[in-house]
Amino acid sequence: MKKYLLLLCFMGLVQLAFAGERNELPIKTETLIMKDSVVIEFGKSGKVLIIVESKEDFEKLKLMNINQIISELDLEENKETGELTIVEIRKRDGSVKEVVKVYEGSGETEVNVAGVRVYVDESGENTRVKVETGARKMSDPPFRTYFTVDLGINNYLDNGKFPTSDNPYAVKGWGSWQVGLNWMAAQRISKGFHWNFGLGFHWYNFKFENRDFQAVRGDDQIEFIQRTDVDGFKSKISASYLTATTLLELDFGQMKDKGKRGFKLAAGPYIGYRLGGQSKYVYEELGGSGRQKDKEATGLYLENLRYGIRGELGIHRVKFFTTYDLNELFQGGKGPALNPITFGIVF
Repeated sequence: MKKYLLLLCFMGLVQLAFAGERNELPIKTETLIMKDSVVIEFGKSGKVLIIVESKEDFEKLKLMNINQIISELDLEENKETGELTIVEIRKRDGSVKEVVKVYEGSGETEVNVAGVRVYVDESGENTRVKVETGARKMSDPPFRTYFTVDLGINNYLDNGKFPTSDNPYAVKGWGSWQVGLNWMAAQRISKGFHWNFGLGFHWYNFKFENRDFQAVRGDDQIEFIQRTDVDGFKSKISASYLTATTLLELDFGQMKDKGKRGFKLAAGPYIGYRLGGQSKYVYEELGGSGRQKDKEATGLYLENLRYGIRGELGIHRVKFFTTYDLNELFQGGKGPALNPITFGIVF
């Protein structure tokens, strides 16, 4: 079935290749000139035919090797079967019109001629034929730069567990946002395998579940005091970082020539330097004097460096991420031993 399809496609492509020239070139009688030829046989049935028109060409041929000839033709060789087919279409004046490339893989065949590509896939139960015209778009360039935005929800682990509500620093998920602006670059290592790296600005918020507690800077450590003299509305700690990230990514969609219609997996380390940090407490006087805000710089007891592991999972055009800090949020002995963790989505 595949041979008949390829024969029909090939006949149609040759017709298109020569249709525009039949009216331009006059019909003339040519005298066939006998030429010397060299036939190189390899494998079980592999053959390479070389036609030599003059003694000078033969002298140049002796200086070349078969690997150089194959590389100059810019053809892809099937490493498993060694199948490589070359068909030349020549004009009446002897010049080369087009080189038809036929690649046969395991159950798949590709024919390229005159900017048209025909794919025949017989790997499944049904035979599929796909025709592409025009130049192929570079869906997986060797190097590219891009910009992403992270939006996530923060929490932290206390001895491997999320803090319970009876702790004053227990985090409320909604409102504990993480926002990141990332300038990234991607270097292709192989098909569907990339090294991604870049810099970003990240803002972290940890909104306390118990809004009656306020985080303040004590003499030698951070303290969580309960405010009974006011009605608390919101209490949180925030910090900002300049972060460098590097990831190794596997794009299964590009590996299977499906573009962005596939899974992506990425993982790698990051390290960040703290730019600022503070606590914020929003409250109202018991007598009802309107909302007020207290801000206090608690950055003295936050770690200046943060480092950890980032993972990403992409499903079609949607990408999720998670980060986990391997070091603690506060300096040793200056606050509870908390390791921040984030879950979110990448835009």
